[in-house]
Amino acid sequence: MEPSLFIRLAADAVLLLHALFVGFVVIGLVLIVAGKARQWAWVRNPWFRLAHLVAIVVVVVQSWFGAICPLTTLEMMLRSRAGDAVYPGSFVAHWVDAMLYYQAPPWVFAVGYTLFGTVVVGSWFWVSPRRFKKRVW
Repeated sequence: MEPSLFIRLAADAVLLLHALFVGFVVIGLVLIVAGKARQWAWVRNPWFRLAHLVAIVVVVVQSWFGAICPLTTLEMMLRSRAGDAVYPGSFVAHWVDAMLYYQAPPWVFAVGYTLFGTVVVGSWFWVSPRRFKKRVW
């Protein structure tokens, strides 16, 4: 396999990871709300809820500081190294990229992420997770 193809595939893998992260944050909140209505016990799992809360907090803090997501930075570095330009990567990568990256001023993202993060924090209290269990060694 030629090196640029391997690097391009690595960039696509990072893009897919990024899309999965976004899906976890967005769909996770939808599932938490649906889980309350449908009384799904798993939505109160403290590890799932903590991971979900930390994920959105990281996004909100990055947006407040104007930091670019490390996954975006890694993907762009790989694409640059592979010599990608106008239509980077595969067809799937192109469409996942189109769904993830919108053109708007940074303050729009900061406000949007903060509002979404506020809803996630609110869900912590509305659909409170179970307590973490102590391990007995």
